[in-house]
Amino acid sequence: MRLDPKQTEAFSAVIQTGSFEQAAKKLHLTPSAVSQRVRALESSLGSPLLVRSRPCRPTAVGQRLLQHLKRARMLEAELKADLAEHSDAPLAVVIAVNADSLGTWFFPALAQLLIEERVLLDLIVEDQDHTYSLLETGLAIACISTEPKPMRGCTAQPLGSMRYRLVASVDFQRRYFPNGMTREAARKAPVVAYTRKDALQSSFLLQNFGLPEGAYPCHYVPGTEPRFNAIRYGLGYGMVPELLLEEALAGGEVVDLAPRQPLDVPLYWHTWKVQSPRMEYLSHKVVEAAPRILGTRSVVAATQQG
Repeated sequence: MRLDPKQTEAFSAVIQTGSFEQAAKKLHLTPSAVSQRVRALESSLGSPLLVRSRPCRPTAVGQRLLQHLKRARMLEAELKADLAEHSDAPLAVVIAVNADSLGTWFFPALAQLLIEERVLLDLIVEDQDHTYSLLETGLAIACISTEPKPMRGCTAQPLGSMRYRLVASVDFQRRYFPNGMTREAARKAPVVAYTRKDALQSSFLLQNFGLPEGAYPCHYVPGTEPRFNAIRYGLGYGMVPELLLEEALAGGEVVDLAPRQPLDVPLYWHTWKVQSPRMEYLSHKVVEAAPRILGTRSVVAATQQG
């Protein structure tokens, strides 16, 4: 079956912009023309591709089509680069990555590789428990996720584990936990989370004190460094990557509230089985480089395939 490029372009534009009206502006068409092209594509494939909500979102079949289109564009771009006069043309990749990886090990481990391979990054920052869905919907061609199981047509390779410590400033500890962490004290002490998707602190409090979300005050501060600053300056407490803590702990800026309960979060590199040669090489190097910084605590060594 041959896909009509104008129809797939219209479909992709609707997903990217969220509506037929915005897609029409992007493509310099009328909303009616965009709608006709999407309907023609749905008719040729024999299945609805869009949930016509606000914003529009892909159906299960639409997600598979997005995945195919994303991979096809990447393979085509790399082929053009290889055939071009300058064979060292950059490779553009869309990767979904969690903020803590981006703020700690990602660039130290991969910067030299990205420079040498002339990789242009288009990073989508999302919670590590939710990056997987961006690969699933075709918005990324690779992701760093806590999900160990690959989806169909993909591989999941272990990167190592991010170790977290539950920390607070000295003044915060004295104010809220002078006698150590207790259930009653935890009900009053503000937590600092990234977003409402961040489950690191909520899981700890539920498991150790039986406190569900909403049973304690919470700040939401997106970004690894801004959130750590909020904790260092005493606004609240929370889980912080151990990679950020060496100087702060040694200098007495923060204290470990649960020194016997570090949290290890295994991370996995997800990408497609069918990749361009350069992307395959990049994936190999990512999986090779990450454990040097992260370590391999509690991560199964074998590659999994879907």
